Amino acid sequence: MCRFLLIKSKQPFDANELFLEFTKVCKNSLAPDGDRQADGWGISWLDESNSWQIKKSLKPIWNDGASFKIPKSRTFTAHARSASFPNQKGIIDYNQPYTNGEYSFLFNGALFGVKFDREVAGKIGAQKIWTLLQEELKHSAVNKALENVRALLEKHSTQITGMNIALASKKNITALCRYQQSADYFTLHYHDGDIKIISSEKLPSYDFTPMKNSEIIQL
Repeated sequence: MCRFLLIKSKQPFDANELFLEFTKVCKNSLAPDGDRQADGWGISWLDESNSWQIKKSLKPIWNDGASFKIPKSRTFTAHARSASFPNQKGIIDYNQPYTNGEYSFLFNGALFGVKFDREVAGKIGAQKIWTLLQEELKHSAVNKALENVRALLEKHSTQITGMNIALASKKNITALCRYQQSADYFTLHYHDGDIKIISSEKLPSYDFTPMKNSEIIQL
């Protein structure tokens, strides 16, 4: 279980202060099982040529996240990881965000008993969900693709504690908020102003509105 943050602005902005706030709330956030999001972090941002850039670390986000100075950008995402299993710790490729040419992907959740009747590319659950979402995005708009993946995972899982999926594109930020347990932990929050934010945690500098269960929002 993890924490994530997406920020979007019409003009390039300095995300460093908001990222610092995010690192602090991550330090104080505990997953329902008492675990901390201490298994590394990652950020992505759109550079001046509108291409995704990525920075990742295996240290806890509150230890060295603020040491990296983020260039000004119109779109920024961050993810603090809590590995689901001990054998999945210490592997930086597992750290999100995951990007392709168009999107930056983030996931926070816990699914159990997931079985498909075909092979889905990916070594861990988040990578497999990213694979499914990219397949849907080939023929569906973002909101519909998220809804299709939600339905697919609910059909093929025995239990879904939480299933929050977010995408940043070169035009907007979008998220699905879905949970069956631990509403306080899995509820996403958003701010829709000059700067648009979707976050696992409310940040002190802005007022936030909680998302409803199963809601998809695009800003």
